[in-house]
Amino acid sequence: MKRFVILGGGYGGLTIAQELLDKRIPEDTIIMLIDRMPFQGLKTEYYALAAGTVADIELRNPFPSDPRLVLTYGEVKEVDLDGKLIHIAEQDPISYDWLAIALGCTDKYHGIPGADIYSSSIQTFSNARKTYQRLGDVKPYGQVTIVGGGLSGVEVAAELRESRSDLNIRIMDRGPSVMSGFPPRLQKYVASWFHEHDVVMLGNTSISRLEEGVIYDRADPVASDVTIWTAGIQPIPLVQQLNLPKDSGGRLVINEYHQLPDYPGVFVVGDCASLPFSPSAQAAGAQGSQVAEVLQAIWDNETPQLGKIKLRGVLGSLGKKAGFGMMGKAKMYGWLPRMLKSGVLWKSKHHFG
Repeated sequence: MKRFVILGGGYGGLTIAQELLDKRIPEDTIIMLIDRMPFQGLKTEYYALAAGTVADIELRNPFPSDPRLVLTYGEVKEVDLDGKLIHIAEQDPISYDWLAIALGCTDKYHGIPGADIYSSSIQTFSNARKTYQRLGDVKPYGQVTIVGGGLSGVEVAAELRESRSDLNIRIMDRGPSVMSGFPPRLQKYVASWFHEHDVVMLGNTSISRLEEGVIYDRADPVASDVTIWTAGIQPIPLVQQLNLPKDSGGRLVINEYHQLPDYPGVFVVGDCASLPFSPSAQAAGAQGSQVAEVLQAIWDNETPQLGKIKLRGVLGSLGKKAGFGMMGKAKMYGWLPRMLKSGVLWKSKHHFG
């Protein structure tokens, strides 16, 4: 029996599995999905889990139940590309004929001492729950700091403000303002919302180190009861350790079919892959669809015919009643993009593309 193994049941890995199950799978082939959790965690909403505005059960997406899909749970420790083996903690190695690496990302601390020890994360389901617990223990009028003023940091800060009106909340970013990589009008809209809701924005900061309860902006100590890190991501250590060509962000270089050039039976999807656009759930899902197309072509002895991946845009939330979005050249502000973002979440939870 041949085996196609998918490492990671996130947006990319789950899309591959779902699309293959909707098509014809060779009778001598099974699909195996390996994840450390028995469900997909809806990562785009982890900011709300951390802020306490949604229960964790709302962000659990069950994996498909299908006799052609074997679900295996565990922590992937090593990928032996030459031996075609997957090593999982406390389990026997698993062999594969084809492989998809879709293991996601972890925080990038940029070499800042103490950042990995004294800050909280929202990069995994487990870490987002731990961050929620830490935030819940902050006393009234305590100080919470979000490091990183990009999309994730903005959503965390806004959601936390809705959850805890008593807290002092600040965002620190090395850029001149929050959302500095976005159009000026969008930056202005977000900044206006934060001014209205008493969220402090500190731009042009340079964090030199973290200690217990303290962030150092250059040499100046800044007190913080809880610090949440949203200042960048990178592939997980297992991917970083693979001795293969990578881009400047540590992501694996792939060919036009999303394969490792030296290992054409191995696909790389999502945050682990070097792509011409920023990592996102949308990009991972689009890649997953194309990987399913490539595999179907391989099984049918055909040459894959892939189109160019076109992303639909960006949607962000400012609490539950406001948001912002960019769809091509169109910009949206207020309730409409927030409603659209809720619709995207609903489609994801119900397995619609």
